[in-house]
Amino acid sequence: MAEHLDLLEQDEQDLYEHLRIEVDKGQSLLRIDKFLMHRVENASRNRIQNAIEAGNVLVNGQVIKASYKVKPKDLITVVLPHPPRDTEVYPENIPIEIVYEDADLLVVNKAAGMVVHPGYNNYTGTLVNALVYHFQNLPQLAGNEGRPGLVHRIDKDTSGLLLISKNERSLTYLARQFYDHSITRKYQALVWGDLVEDGTVTGFIGRSAKDRRVMDIYEEEEKGKWAVTHYKILERFGYVTLIECQLETGRTHQIRAHMKYLGHPLFSDASYGGDRILKGTVNGKYKQFVENCFALMPRQALHAETLGFIHPSTKQYLHFQAPMPADFTAVLEKWRNYIKYA
Repeated sequence: MAEHLDLLEQDEQDLYEHLRIEVDKGQSLLRIDKFLMHRVENASRNRIQNAIEAGNVLVNGQVIKASYKVKPKDLITVVLPHPPRDTEVYPENIPIEIVYEDADLLVVNKAAGMVVHPGYNNYTGTLVNALVYHFQNLPQLAGNEGRPGLVHRIDKDTSGLLLISKNERSLTYLARQFYDHSITRKYQALVWGDLVEDGTVTGFIGRSAKDRRVMDIYEEEEKGKWAVTHYKILERFGYVTLIECQLETGRTHQIRAHMKYLGHPLFSDASYGGDRILKGTVNGKYKQFVENCFALMPRQALHAETLGFIHPSTKQYLHFQAPMPADFTAVLEKWRNYIKYA
């Protein structure tokens, strides 16, 4: 009997269908691709074979070939991108910055302020609307209606790199890397306070009981999903610190919630309390200086700088780095000058 993981709207792991099938003791020998076609909803033979080729189908914990014959009592686990839905997305001629493109995928450097996919109050002007205009027949994921090709997501006001799949085969292969947390992702963040040393934040992330728009960190597993963020200090400014965050998991607002939990919210992050002075005096020239910084960067100081993954066709490791955007650079320069002449 197949067991489906619960779907949570934003978590990257939950963009994929995770199946666990225990083969009946009376099952006759049958090729696994044919067996799975009758066990997985909306699964074509091509979809199953793509999953097998990508190493997304395991039998008794081992990667197998499409010719493998299913045996009684085998334990089969499958990770699949969900099948397409019929939700329509309207194409819009919106400029996007493409960092890399080939037949299988593209890497986009998303500007801060651009919503990634259509949703409540944001049905137009999104990155997906732009992608639908520029490319045809991008694959979609379940629980992800109208979001063709998206392998992962970043918040509206976070800038930086996004990976987009152009066909189901590459989506299936990349899905496994995100599910296994083997994708390399590093962010630069400016946080309030003077962090003592490099470290790691963990905890179960779930919706806040007080405000469903934000996330909280819980100690109880039933209240959230496990999340891990590693961070290291890049530059100190006394009142704020520039850090690099490396994600092990891809949860909603993960860095923003983790840094708030540490007592160091992201600079200018209105949702997590970083849009007011949290370190230093709250009046005089310093207050005016901080308000000028907020005006320069009226969004959370978070940039998805680095993205690395194994290419689905060439099997080569690709690594991309997006330069820090102008608003982030300008705020850092203001802090450097302030500390220098303070």
